[in-house]
Amino acid sequence: MLTAPQTAKSVNSSRAKAVRLSDSKIRHPLSPLIANHHALANPSEINAASTLTALTFSPLFDLRKTYFLIAGIAGISPKLATLGSVTFARYAVQVALQYEIDARSIPENFSTGYVPQGSVSPEEYPQSIYGTEVFELNNPLRDLAIAFARTATLNDSATAMLYRANYASSAAYIPGSQPPSVLGCDVATSDTYFSGTLLAEAFENTTRLFTNGSGVYCTTAQEDNATLEALLRGAIHNRTDFSRIVVMRTASDFDRPYPGQEDTSNLFYADQGGFEPAVRNIYLAGVKVVQGVLGEWERTFEAGVKADNYIGDILGSLGGVPDFGPGSEFGNNPVLPGGGGRKRGRRMGRMG
Repeated sequence: MLTAPQTAKSVNSSRAKAVRLSDSKIRHPLSPLIANHHALANPSEINAASTLTALTFSPLFDLRKTYFLIAGIAGISPKLATLGSVTFARYAVQVALQYEIDARSIPENFSTGYVPQGSVSPEEYPQSIYGTEVFELNNPLRDLAIAFARTATLNDSATAMLYRANYASSAAYIPGSQPPSVLGCDVATSDTYFSGTLLAEAFENTTRLFTNGSGVYCTTAQEDNATLEALLRGAIHNRTDFSRIVVMRTASDFDRPYPGQEDTSNLFYADQGGFEPAVRNIYLAGVKVVQGVLGEWERTFEAGVKADNYIGDILGSLGGVPDFGPGSEFGNNPVLPGGGGRKRGRRMGRMG
Protein backbone atom coordinates (compact mmCIF):
# COMPACT_ATOMS: atom_id res chain seq x y z
CA MET A 1 0.00 0.00 0.00
CA LEU A 2 1.58 3.27 -1.14
CA THR A 3 0.51 6.75 -0.18
CA ALA A 4 2.20 10.12 -0.07
CA PRO A 5 3.99 11.55 1.82
CA GLN A 6 4.32 8.38 3.91
CA THR A 7 4.90 5.04 2.16
CA ALA A 8 4.51 1.44 3.16
CA LYS A 9 4.17 -1.90 1.41
CA SER A 10 1.64 -4.39 2.70
CA VAL A 11 1.73 -7.99 1.55
CA ASN A 12 -1.27 -10.25 1.95
CA SER A 13 0.04 -13.79 1.50
CA SER A 14 -2.79 -16.24 0.93
CA ARG A 15 -2.70 -19.98 1.41
CA ALA A 16 -0.30 -19.47 4.30
CA LYS A 17 1.15 -22.68 5.72
CA ALA A 18 0.97 -21.49 9.30
CA VAL A 19 -0.37 -18.55 11.25
CA ARG A 20 0.76 -17.61 14.76
CA LEU A 21 -1.30 -15.88 17.39
CA SER A 22 -0.01 -12.49 18.41
CA ASP A 23 1.65 -12.28 21.79
CA SER A 24 0.29 -8.80 22.30
CA LYS A 25 -3.23 -7.74 23.08
CA ILE A 26 -5.13 -6.98 19.89
CA ARG A 27 -6.32 -3.37 19.69
CA HIS A 28 -7.53 -3.30 16.09
CA PRO A 29 -10.43 -4.75 14.06
CA LEU A 30 -8.15 -6.97 11.97
CA SER A 31 -8.12 -10.76 12.17
CA PRO A 32 -7.06 -12.10 15.60
CA LEU A 33 -4.83 -14.62 13.79
CA ILE A 34 -2.53 -11.93 12.43
CA ALA A 35 0.75 -12.06 14.31
CA ASN A 36 2.05 -8.76 12.93
CA HIS A 37 1.15 -6.08 10.43
CA HIS A 38 3.29 -7.28 7.53
CA ALA A 39 0.13 -9.05 6.37
CA LEU A 40 -3.23 -7.28 6.58
CA ALA A 41 -5.47 -10.32 6.26
CA ASN A 42 -5.22 -14.08 6.61
CA PRO A 43 -6.79 -16.32 3.93
CA SER A 44 -10.44 -16.54 2.82
CA GLU A 45 -12.92 -14.10 1.38
CA ILE A 46 -14.60 -13.27 4.71
CA ASN A 47 -11.31 -12.39 6.36
CA ALA A 48 -10.15 -10.28 3.41
CA ALA A 49 -13.42 -8.37 3.10
CA SER A 50 -13.70 -7.71 6.85
CA THR A 51 -10.12 -6.50 7.19
CA LEU A 52 -10.07 -4.28 4.10
CA THR A 53 -13.44 -2.75 4.98
CA ALA A 54 -12.12 -1.88 8.44
CA LEU A 55 -9.01 -0.33 6.90
CA THR A 56 -10.81 1.51 4.11
CA PHE A 57 -13.38 3.19 6.36
CA SER A 58 -11.05 3.90 9.28
CA PRO A 59 -10.89 7.63 10.11
CA LEU A 60 -7.17 7.18 10.79
CA PHE A 61 -6.25 7.03 7.09
CA ASP A 62 -6.65 9.18 4.02
CA LEU A 63 -6.40 6.62 1.20
CA ARG A 64 -7.62 8.74 -1.70
CA LYS A 65 -4.18 8.83 -3.37
CA THR A 66 -3.04 5.44 -2.11
CA TYR A 67 -1.84 2.75 -4.51
CA PHE A 68 -2.80 -0.73 -3.33
CA LEU A 69 -0.51 -3.62 -4.23
CA ILE A 70 -2.61 -6.68 -3.43
CA ALA A 71 -0.07 -9.47 -3.29
CA GLY A 72 -0.06 -13.12 -2.30
CA ILE A 73 0.77 -16.62 -3.43
CA ALA A 74 -1.52 -18.68 -5.65
CA GLY A 75 -2.04 -21.82 -7.66
CA ILE A 76 -0.90 -21.60 -11.28
CA SER A 77 -2.08 -23.09 -14.54
CA PRO A 78 0.78 -24.88 -16.36
CA LYS A 79 -0.79 -23.64 -19.59
CA LEU A 80 0.42 -20.13 -18.77
CA ALA A 81 3.37 -20.24 -16.37
CA THR A 82 5.26 -22.17 -13.72
CA LEU A 83 6.17 -22.24 -10.04
CA GLY A 84 7.64 -18.98 -8.77
CA SER A 85 6.15 -16.93 -11.61
CA VAL A 86 4.74 -13.47 -10.92
CA THR A 87 1.36 -12.62 -12.41
CA PHE A 88 -0.60 -9.37 -12.67
CA ALA A 89 -4.36 -9.49 -13.19
CA ARG A 90 -6.69 -7.31 -15.20
CA TYR A 91 -9.72 -9.37 -14.16
CA ALA A 92 -10.56 -11.03 -10.86
CA VAL A 93 -13.32 -13.62 -11.27
CA GLN A 94 -15.28 -15.18 -8.42
CA VAL A 95 -15.47 -18.58 -10.07
CA ALA A 96 -17.18 -20.49 -7.25
CA LEU A 97 -20.15 -18.10 -7.04
CA GLN A 98 -22.32 -20.61 -8.89
CA TYR A 99 -24.76 -23.44 -8.43
CA GLU A 100 -23.03 -26.77 -7.84
CA ILE A 101 -24.20 -30.28 -8.60
CA ASP A 102 -22.11 -33.23 -7.44
CA ALA A 103 -19.96 -34.17 -10.42
CA ARG A 104 -20.91 -37.83 -9.94
CA SER A 105 -24.53 -37.06 -10.84
CA ILE A 106 -24.32 -34.40 -13.55
CA PRO A 107 -26.20 -34.84 -16.85
CA GLU A 108 -24.25 -36.38 -19.71
CA ASN A 109 -24.26 -33.10 -21.65
CA PHE A 110 -22.72 -31.13 -18.75
CA SER A 111 -18.99 -30.49 -18.78
CA THR A 112 -18.93 -29.72 -15.04
CA GLY A 113 -21.13 -29.63 -11.97
CA TYR A 114 -20.82 -25.83 -11.75
CA VAL A 115 -23.66 -23.80 -13.28
CA PRO A 116 -23.83 -19.98 -13.19
CA GLN A 117 -26.44 -18.51 -10.84
CA GLY A 118 -29.90 -18.34 -12.38
CA SER A 119 -28.84 -20.40 -15.38
CA VAL A 120 -29.55 -23.98 -16.36
CA SER A 121 -26.30 -25.01 -18.07
CA PRO A 122 -22.55 -24.45 -17.49
CA GLU A 123 -22.25 -22.46 -20.74
CA GLU A 124 -24.99 -19.92 -19.97
CA TYR A 125 -24.10 -16.46 -18.62
CA PRO A 126 -25.29 -15.86 -15.03
CA GLN A 127 -28.89 -14.71 -14.94
CA SER A 128 -28.73 -13.81 -11.24
CA ILE A 129 -26.06 -11.21 -10.57
CA TYR A 130 -24.66 -10.72 -7.06
CA GLY A 131 -22.25 -7.95 -8.02
CA THR A 132 -18.89 -9.47 -7.10
CA GLU A 133 -18.57 -11.96 -9.97
CA VAL A 134 -16.01 -9.90 -11.91
CA PHE A 135 -13.81 -6.88 -11.25
CA GLU A 136 -11.72 -5.16 -13.91
CA LEU A 137 -8.62 -3.16 -12.99
CA ASN A 138 -6.64 -0.35 -14.61
CA ASN A 139 -4.82 -1.97 -17.53
CA PRO A 140 -2.21 0.79 -18.17
CA LEU A 141 -1.30 0.69 -14.47
CA ARG A 142 -0.97 -3.09 -14.71
CA ASP A 143 1.36 -2.71 -17.70
CA LEU A 144 3.57 -0.34 -15.72
CA ALA A 145 3.65 -2.75 -12.79
CA ILE A 146 4.64 -5.62 -15.10
CA ALA A 147 7.46 -3.54 -16.56
CA PHE A 148 8.76 -2.70 -13.08
CA ALA A 149 8.53 -6.33 -11.92
CA ARG A 150 10.42 -7.60 -14.96
CA THR A 151 13.51 -5.82 -13.72
CA ALA A 152 13.64 -8.25 -10.77
CA THR A 153 15.75 -11.41 -10.68
CA LEU A 154 13.26 -14.03 -9.57
CA ASN A 155 13.95 -16.76 -7.04
CA ASP A 156 13.78 -20.45 -8.00
CA SER A 157 14.54 -23.77 -6.32
CA ALA A 158 16.13 -27.06 -7.36
CA THR A 159 13.02 -28.93 -6.21
CA ALA A 160 10.77 -26.72 -8.33
CA MET A 161 13.02 -27.26 -11.37
CA LEU A 162 12.72 -31.03 -11.03
CA TYR A 163 9.00 -30.99 -10.43
CA ARG A 164 8.06 -28.64 -13.26
CA ALA A 165 10.04 -30.75 -15.74
CA ASN A 166 7.20 -33.30 -15.52
CA TYR A 167 4.89 -30.88 -17.34
CA ALA A 168 7.07 -30.88 -20.46
CA SER A 169 5.48 -34.20 -21.48
CA SER A 170 2.36 -32.29 -22.62
CA ALA A 171 2.53 -29.69 -25.38
CA ALA A 172 -0.24 -27.72 -23.64
CA TYR A 173 1.83 -27.52 -20.45
CA ILE A 174 5.19 -26.41 -21.89
CA PRO A 175 4.93 -23.00 -20.13
CA GLY A 176 4.69 -24.91 -16.86
CA SER A 177 8.04 -26.56 -17.49
CA GLN A 178 9.90 -23.28 -18.07
CA PRO A 179 11.70 -21.03 -15.51
CA PRO A 180 9.69 -18.44 -13.52
CA SER A 181 8.54 -15.36 -15.44
CA VAL A 182 6.51 -12.18 -15.05
CA LEU A 183 3.28 -11.99 -17.04
CA GLY A 184 -0.20 -10.55 -17.24
CA CYS A 185 -3.09 -12.99 -16.75
CA ASP A 186 -6.13 -13.23 -14.54
CA VAL A 187 -7.01 -14.54 -11.10
CA ALA A 188 -9.82 -16.88 -10.05
CA THR A 189 -11.17 -16.37 -6.53
CA SER A 190 -12.66 -19.24 -4.56
CA ASP A 191 -12.83 -20.05 -0.86
CA THR A 192 -12.53 -23.69 -1.91
CA TYR A 193 -8.87 -24.67 -2.38
CA PHE A 194 -9.48 -26.76 -5.49
CA SER A 195 -7.08 -28.94 -7.46
CA GLY A 196 -7.31 -31.13 -10.52
CA THR A 197 -7.59 -30.92 -14.29
CA LEU A 198 -11.40 -31.11 -14.45
CA LEU A 199 -12.00 -28.33 -11.95
CA ALA A 200 -9.22 -26.18 -13.40
CA GLU A 201 -10.67 -26.50 -16.90
CA ALA A 202 -14.16 -25.77 -15.57
CA PHE A 203 -12.96 -22.54 -13.98
CA GLU A 204 -10.97 -21.63 -17.09
CA ASN A 205 -14.31 -21.73 -18.88
CA THR A 206 -15.99 -19.74 -16.09
CA THR A 207 -13.33 -17.03 -16.36
CA ARG A 208 -13.77 -16.85 -20.11
CA LEU A 209 -17.59 -16.87 -19.84
CA PHE A 210 -17.90 -14.26 -17.09
CA THR A 211 -15.56 -11.83 -18.92
CA ASN A 212 -17.20 -12.28 -22.33
CA GLY A 213 -14.10 -14.05 -23.63
CA SER A 214 -11.57 -11.42 -22.48
CA GLY A 215 -10.24 -13.04 -19.29
CA VAL A 216 -7.27 -15.39 -19.24
CA TYR A 217 -7.40 -17.77 -16.27
CA CYS A 218 -4.00 -18.49 -14.77
CA THR A 219 -3.95 -18.15 -10.96
CA THR A 220 -6.17 -19.40 -8.14
CA ALA A 221 -6.57 -17.53 -4.88
CA GLN A 222 -8.96 -17.08 -1.97
CA GLU A 223 -9.26 -13.34 -1.38
CA ASP A 224 -9.06 -10.99 -4.35
CA ASN A 225 -12.72 -10.42 -5.23
CA ALA A 226 -13.49 -9.82 -1.56
CA THR A 227 -10.63 -7.35 -1.23
CA LEU A 228 -11.68 -5.55 -4.40
CA GLU A 229 -15.30 -5.29 -3.27
CA ALA A 230 -14.20 -3.58 -0.05
CA LEU A 231 -12.01 -1.15 -1.99
CA LEU A 232 -14.77 -0.50 -4.52
CA ARG A 233 -17.20 0.42 -1.75
CA GLY A 234 -14.52 2.74 -0.45
CA ALA A 235 -14.31 4.33 -3.91
CA ILE A 236 -18.07 4.89 -3.96
CA HIS A 237 -17.67 6.87 -0.73
CA ASN A 238 -14.59 8.73 -2.05
CA ARG A 239 -12.25 7.00 0.39
CA THR A 240 -10.20 5.08 -2.20
CA ASP A 241 -9.36 5.38 -5.89
CA PHE A 242 -10.21 2.15 -7.70
CA SER A 243 -7.91 3.07 -10.58
CA ARG A 244 -4.90 2.73 -8.21
CA ILE A 245 -5.07 -1.01 -7.55
CA VAL A 246 -2.63 -3.70 -8.68
CA VAL A 247 -3.27 -7.41 -8.07
CA MET A 248 -0.06 -9.46 -8.06
CA ARG A 249 0.04 -13.21 -7.44
CA THR A 250 3.10 -15.47 -7.30
CA ALA A 251 2.82 -19.17 -8.10
CA SER A 252 3.37 -21.56 -5.20
CA ASP A 253 1.78 -24.73 -6.66
CA PHE A 254 0.19 -26.07 -9.82
CA ASP A 255 -3.61 -26.09 -10.04
CA ARG A 256 -3.58 -29.52 -11.70
CA PRO A 257 -1.33 -32.60 -11.93
CA TYR A 258 1.12 -33.36 -14.71
CA PRO A 259 0.10 -36.10 -17.20
CA GLY A 260 -0.12 -39.46 -15.43
CA GLN A 261 -0.17 -38.00 -11.92
CA GLU A 262 -3.23 -38.28 -9.67
CA ASP A 263 -5.02 -35.19 -8.41
CA THR A 264 -4.47 -36.25 -4.80
CA SER A 265 -0.73 -36.57 -5.33
CA ASN A 266 -0.50 -33.05 -6.76
CA LEU A 267 -2.55 -31.60 -3.91
CA PHE A 268 -1.48 -33.58 -0.85
CA TYR A 269 1.80 -35.40 -1.29
CA ALA A 270 4.06 -33.96 -4.00
CA ASP A 271 6.89 -31.69 -2.92
CA GLN A 272 6.53 -29.12 -5.69
CA GLY A 273 9.20 -26.79 -4.34
CA GLY A 274 7.25 -23.67 -5.24
CA PHE A 275 6.20 -22.25 -1.89
CA GLU A 276 9.50 -20.68 -0.84
CA PRO A 277 10.26 -19.11 -4.27
CA ALA A 278 6.69 -17.78 -4.46
CA VAL A 279 6.94 -16.11 -1.06
CA ARG A 280 10.37 -14.73 -1.88
CA ASN A 281 9.21 -13.42 -5.25
CA ILE A 282 6.40 -11.43 -3.63
CA TYR A 283 9.15 -9.26 -2.22
CA LEU A 284 11.57 -9.39 -5.15
CA ALA A 285 8.94 -8.36 -7.72
CA GLY A 286 6.79 -6.31 -5.36
CA VAL A 287 9.60 -4.07 -4.20
CA LYS A 288 10.37 -3.21 -7.83
CA VAL A 289 6.78 -2.05 -8.25
CA VAL A 290 6.99 -0.01 -5.06
CA GLN A 291 10.30 1.56 -6.12
CA GLY A 292 8.93 2.29 -9.57
CA VAL A 293 5.90 4.11 -8.20
CA LEU A 294 7.97 6.11 -5.73
CA GLY A 295 10.65 6.93 -8.29
CA GLU A 296 8.10 8.34 -10.73
CA TRP A 297 5.65 9.68 -8.16
CA GLU A 298 5.59 13.33 -9.21
CA ARG A 299 5.93 12.66 -12.93
CA THR A 300 3.45 9.81 -13.32
CA PHE A 301 1.71 8.48 -10.25
CA GLU A 302 0.68 11.36 -7.99
CA ALA A 303 -1.99 12.54 -10.43
CA GLY A 304 -2.98 8.95 -11.21
CA VAL A 305 -2.53 6.68 -14.23
CA LYS A 306 -5.45 7.19 -16.59
CA ALA A 307 -7.22 3.97 -17.50
CA ASP A 308 -8.00 3.30 -21.15
CA ASN A 309 -10.36 0.47 -20.22
CA TYR A 310 -13.45 0.06 -18.07
CA ILE A 311 -12.64 -0.28 -14.36
CA GLY A 312 -14.99 -1.48 -11.65
CA ASP A 313 -17.44 -4.28 -10.97
CA ILE A 314 -20.00 -6.16 -13.03
CA LEU A 315 -22.75 -3.72 -11.97
CA GLY A 316 -21.06 -0.57 -13.27
CA SER A 317 -21.10 0.88 -9.76
CA LEU A 318 -18.37 3.44 -10.49
CA GLY A 319 -19.93 4.54 -13.76
CA GLY A 320 -19.15 3.61 -17.32
CA VAL A 321 -20.10 0.56 -19.33
CA PRO A 322 -18.65 -2.81 -18.27
CA ASP A 323 -17.11 -4.70 -21.20
CA PHE A 324 -18.39 -7.93 -19.66
CA GLY A 325 -21.75 -9.01 -18.33
CA PRO A 326 -25.19 -7.62 -19.11
CA GLY A 327 -24.29 -3.93 -18.77
CA SER A 328 -24.53 -1.21 -16.15
CA GLU A 329 -27.08 -1.59 -13.39
CA PHE A 330 -27.15 2.18 -12.97
CA GLY A 331 -27.64 3.55 -16.46
CA ASN A 332 -23.87 4.05 -16.98
CA ASN A 333 -23.82 6.48 -14.03
CA PRO A 334 -21.87 6.01 -10.80
CA VAL A 335 -23.92 4.82 -7.85
CA LEU A 336 -24.43 7.43 -5.15
CA PRO A 337 -22.84 6.91 -1.70
CA GLY A 338 -26.27 6.47 -0.11
CA GLY A 339 -27.04 3.63 -2.49
CA GLY A 340 -29.04 5.69 -4.96
CA GLY A 341 -28.85 5.20 -8.69
CA ARG A 342 -31.03 4.54 -11.69
CA LYS A 343 -31.47 0.80 -11.48
CA ARG A 344 -32.60 -1.30 -14.42
CA GLY A 345 -34.30 -3.95 -12.29
CA ARG A 346 -32.05 -6.94 -12.96
CA ARG A 347 -32.84 -10.15 -11.14
CA MET A 348 -30.56 -10.43 -8.13
CA GLY A 349 -29.49 -13.47 -6.14
CA ARG A 350 -31.42 -15.38 -3.48
CA MET A 351 -31.62 -13.54 -0.17
CA GLY A 352 -31.77 -15.14 3.26
